[in-house]
Amino acid sequence: MKLGSFAISLFALLALTSPAAADWQSLAADQDVKVAGQLMVVTPRAGWNKSTARPSNRSEKWTRDGIGLNELTFFAGVADGEALYFVPYDSQQELPKFRSAMLPTDIVEFFESSNRIVLQSSVFKIDTVEPARLGKYDGVRFSYSYAAQDEGLTRKGEGVAAIIHGNLYLVNFIAPAIHYFDRDIGEIRQLVARMDLRPPKPPAAR
Repeated sequence: MKLGSFAISLFALLALTSPAAADWQSLAADQDVKVAGQLMVVTPRAGWNKSTARPSNRSEKWTRDGIGLNELTFFAGVADGEALYFVPYDSQQELPKFRSAMLPTDIVEFFESSNRIVLQSSVFKIDTVEPARLGKYDGVRFSYSYAAQDEGLTRKGEGVAAIIHGNLYLVNFIAPAIHYFDRDIGEIRQLVARMDLRPPKPPAAR
């Protein structure tokens, strides 16, 4: 895996909250991988690497070419009242909390607000929002673009999210707008379409 020379990415910012440096594990191609607390199962193509540093207790981060070149993040089972990310060490703002009653547009706003704080940037634009499916569940797909603080590189992202049994499941892909996003987004969409979500069954009503 090559580490890009690009400036700070979202993952690099989030990694500052982790007490230990990240290690990387190469993932086998075309084999099922249990992700984010085994609540998701995905089948990656060749070249993906998993980080031991996580953006939150409910998530997992992958990259193919280096954290500055592509970032694939899985969030599984974010519960009512929880934030999407760990709080950055230098943040003066409280991160927004997920609510199980959120509408699809609320999920997108929650994601945007969380990332504006983590990135410390006001240059974050939601480009499209549309219905989609995350695995077999109805959800929302949204695309966005941003430039992190002190970084002259525009990045593009696409997320697909669904609320299942009151918890949030989300897959998010980020890459530089030049070359890397367009190169990989087709593969990411196929991965999302084929993924298997395994949410815990809700407690039986009394």
